[in-house]
Amino acid sequence: MTGTVKQRRPRRHGAGGPLRRVQIGNALSAFGSGFTLPYMYVYVDQVRGLGSLAAGMVFTVFALAALAVLPFSGRGIDRYGPRPVLLAGTALAASGAFAFGQATTAPGLLVSSFLFGAGATTCQPALATMIVRCSTRATRSRAFALQFTLVNLGMGIGALVGGQIVNVAEPASLTRLFTIEALTFVGLAIVTGTARIPAAAPVPLEEATGGPQGLRALLADKAMMRLCVLAGLIFFTCYGQFESGVAAFATDTVGTAPSTLGLAIGANALTIVVLQMFVVKLTERRRRTTAMAAAGLVWLAAWAMALTAGLVRSEAMAATVAIVAVYSLFGVGEALLAPTMGPIVADLAPARLLGTYNSAYALVKQIAVAVGPAVGVLLVGSGTWPLYLAVMALCTLLVVTLALRLRAHLTPAQDNAVLTAGLPTTRVPARSSLTSTGELQAVA
Repeated sequence: MTGTVKQRRPRRHGAGGPLRRVQIGNALSAFGSGFTLPYMYVYVDQVRGLGSLAAGMVFTVFALAALAVLPFSGRGIDRYGPRPVLLAGTALAASGAFAFGQATTAPGLLVSSFLFGAGATTCQPALATMIVRCSTRATRSRAFALQFTLVNLGMGIGALVGGQIVNVAEPASLTRLFTIEALTFVGLAIVTGTARIPAAAPVPLEEATGGPQGLRALLADKAMMRLCVLAGLIFFTCYGQFESGVAAFATDTVGTAPSTLGLAIGANALTIVVLQMFVVKLTERRRRTTAMAAAGLVWLAAWAMALTAGLVRSEAMAATVAIVAVYSLFGVGEALLAPTMGPIVADLAPARLLGTYNSAYALVKQIAVAVGPAVGVLLVGSGTWPLYLAVMALCTLLVVTLALRLRAHLTPAQDNAVLTAGLPTTRVPARSSLTSTGELQAVA
């Protein structure tokens, strides 16, 4: 009896120790990103004196690296497990970050940026898969919410610490910065790469031998395809504008001082850290599609505040309050999404394709975050800021619509449907014939 209890305890508590190590690894990775990403442009443009064009190319290569590695990382996770893929990603990222700090020419910086971006991107689906394996359906939302909180906290602390080290007049300070980032990826490999992650769920024989396989199975999953479209729109509209379009609008159109913009970004992080666990409790007994639609409505209010800032920009105090409110409202929406998006991907994925689904989700995110800044900065930079806000507001309304329409393509378990009169909902919405192990258990 004692042995049985001990065997069950890790599963009941979300694989305890391993999950904690995965979350620590997430925080380390986020700390490293916050430590260097805000200063990459300055490093290339001013410290190495290569100009804004070279700096822009570095960021483009960093983003394009995701397109090159994510399709392979998903298959690698499904075939070999998340640990080898995570270790490969940390090796690439550590070598790329270190080389970036040593490079002095444009070709060297571009190669280093590719290695850096490829490694950091490879780690994302591996860490997400580890969280899924270390959690249960009941604990998964909290696990992903905690991950999101730690990522924001880590990036914020990293940016603050990195800012104390950076000195444009002293190139060695930037070299030191990227060397420390390389060490954070080594720490990620040691802390999380050595954790004992629970094995993948058993795959039913009919699932392993019948129906489409690999990428074809994912493309045949209508619910996942709809989720990817919705996720792409979410990341384009919010995350893709956060540090680009909205920042350009605030500084160029409204006239917000850089220090005030930093305050607004800090308010965003603080909002997430303060509200995240409260929001998790709020969403635990509600549909995930409702939470996603609610996030869209909150962001619609954020764009309304941005419009207010543009209209009252001659009143410095009122415009400042409006800009801070924009970033704070973005944080509320992000907190609503944190416990919903990742768990839906995990519940949609068949056991044998968890890595592929997580990689596809990460790929959609990366593309949207790469395209978003280009569109936002172009519209704001051309002086058509009312058009920019109108486009973003329409995209946000589309997020609400697609979130509610997604409901019909999810099972009650995938949508975290509320129990009615003490009895679970028995309706199973139509969706693709691809059925995951979690769905079989839910229907049973």
